[in-house]
Amino acid sequence: MSHLVFFEKPGCGGNARQRAALQAAGHTLERRNLLTAHWTPEALLAFLAPLPVPDWFNRAAPRIKSGELVPEALQAEAALALLLAEPLLIRRPLMWNPADDSRMVGFDTAAVTDWIGLEPSAQRPSSLEGCSSPTKSCSTPTGGQHAPV
Repeated sequence: MSHLVFFEKPGCGGNARQRAALQAAGHTLERRNLLTAHWTPEALLAFLAPLPVPDWFNRAAPRIKSGELVPEALQAEAALALLLAEPLLIRRPLMWNPADDSRMVGFDTAAVTDWIGLEPSAQRPSSLEGCSSPTKSCSTPTGGQHAPV
């Protein structure tokens, strides 16, 4: 099993479900606050660079949901500056496996299973990203899509 550094938003129900799935599969987590981590451009790009710029963003962030920010309209340099200034916009979780220096952004169960393995569960949705309540608007960042790095 893997030991992961798990960057999350404390109190986020989506991140809690993601942690539970990882721990049920035997992985250990070093939890870190995504919002207060001291991100440098290089450290954040180590997670984000392989992805298209729009996939860097948390689609549930209020400024994105309101249409104030349109990730598809941003170039990489401007997008990175926004994410560094406002970490609530960063798609989450960010996960890092120090053993092989691999990284992942977001939490698609199939991709996580391919990356490090998850326990099979007939009840687990194909994606654990997003809000825990399908009827409520979520103002917490929980991510969009992701890809292994």
